[in-house]
Amino acid sequence: MAAPDHLFNLRNNFYLGAYQAAINNSNLSNLSPDDAIERDSIVFRSYIALGSYQLAISEIDSSAPTSLQAVKLLALYLSDPSSKESTIASLQEWLSDLAIANNPTLRLIAGIIFMHEQDFNEALKHTNAGGTMELHALNVQIFLKMHRSDYAERQLRVMQQTDEDHTLTQLANAWINLAVGGSKIQEAYLIFQDFSEKYPMTSLILNGRAVCCMHMGNFDEAETLLLEALNKDAKDPETMANLVVCSLHLGKPTSRFLSQLKLSHPDHLLVKRISAAEESFDRAVQSVA
Repeated sequence: MAAPDHLFNLRNNFYLGAYQAAINNSNLSNLSPDDAIERDSIVFRSYIALGSYQLAISEIDSSAPTSLQAVKLLALYLSDPSSKESTIASLQEWLSDLAIANNPTLRLIAGIIFMHEQDFNEALKHTNAGGTMELHALNVQIFLKMHRSDYAERQLRVMQQTDEDHTLTQLANAWINLAVGGSKIQEAYLIFQDFSEKYPMTSLILNGRAVCCMHMGNFDEAETLLLEALNKDAKDPETMANLVVCSLHLGKPTSRFLSQLKLSHPDHLLVKRISAAEESFDRAVQSVA
């Protein structure tokens, strides 16, 4: 008989974006030393997801295990754009140390950071071997960003063979269905609908359903879901970005959501694309002036 998984609910909360719930319910007893480290990693990553970078930076000291040191690197990377280069240099140094380079959390954080940097080949160098469900799920995200849904589907099959009902397997399936489009959108919607019936509603679940609705042309329903997501987390960048797109389709003003997004997340892909389009337009105007 398999040993009970004491971290199941904690992981699930984190995967579905219920970060505060993960933090609030992390006081678990009778954990093995390895489980205690994983618990702490998830808690600090939840704080990072909520934007509390300094808490992770100040509480993880130099004597902490490799997994927690890797999480601290992620907090440093996200907290200070001016120190990205030194953070990446530290990461590269750790990855070249054979004693710790194979640590799954270090490899995961490396994949996340290099994916942020749009250096997908470097990310895959550390994640492609898999080994954990999170690493496989990250591979799916990276391949989708590279527009290689065929490789993403291969990763999904590995996940399905390991645990078809795992939350990350279901999420990865939904991401791929959204990328493929067409009739697969309905399947993605049903996955997010299933999450919303099983678990407390989060911005991640609401955004997933809303994006499916937009793909299917149901912009009114998408707007309702996104406004509910905004009530749950007024600072979530994906909610604001999706509200910009949804409002455009509904013929409604977008300036409030776009201004919020520009102020809080100036590096967001939508902000960069709009800025590039505005610059191109200005250049075109000047050329005919």
